[in-house]
Amino acid sequence: MGIKDMFKSRDALFLELLTNQSAKTLEAVEELQRYLATGEHDRARRISQIEKEADEMRRIVTHELNRTFITPIDPEDIYTLSRTIDEICDYADSTADEMELFGLRANDNLKQMVALVLEGAQEIHLAMVRLKDYPQVAGEHASRARSLENRVEKVYRHAVAELFSSAEDVPRVVEALKYREVYRHVSNAADRYAEAADVVNRIVVKVA
Repeated sequence: MGIKDMFKSRDALFLELLTNQSAKTLEAVEELQRYLATGEHDRARRISQIEKEADEMRRIVTHELNRTFITPIDPEDIYTLSRTIDEICDYADSTADEMELFGLRANDNLKQMVALVLEGAQEIHLAMVRLKDYPQVAGEHASRARSLENRVEKVYRHAVAELFSSAEDVPRVVEALKYREVYRHVSNAADRYAEAADVVNRIVVKVA
């Protein structure tokens, strides 16, 4: 049985739900990038609203899984995809939330990290869109997302080192600690889309 045949029934519903969920997460990261560029408080509030909408989408996926006894794709893979996609959105929200709380403005390192996370979110969304009809293409998008996670981690390590190399007094140390917390949220978002990419590749291998 090919992947197209497998997606004719219940899996078609799960694919649609996960695709919609990944689109909502992409929307949140796009809004985060706009927030970094403008510092507008309304954009931070919009990210929070998007995160709530994404949570509702995940609840629907979980509800459908709980009432589905048999699905050709491993239910654990569906659950993990839904969780990781949702957590990317969560970290976009917590990034903006802590920047508001700490009164921080975006610096070049943070902008670079978020730009890479946005690319990763785009690749995961494209992987979900292509999974039904073009599983190998979906796998390629997932692999690109995986490689982007490595790039985020390199920027993260450089950014943290740069923070503390210039922290010469107590106020600067305090500011460095605040920025490090924000950097961690962005780094964690990259970790989650890397995990989502691994699940996509696992599905492709199983059904190929």
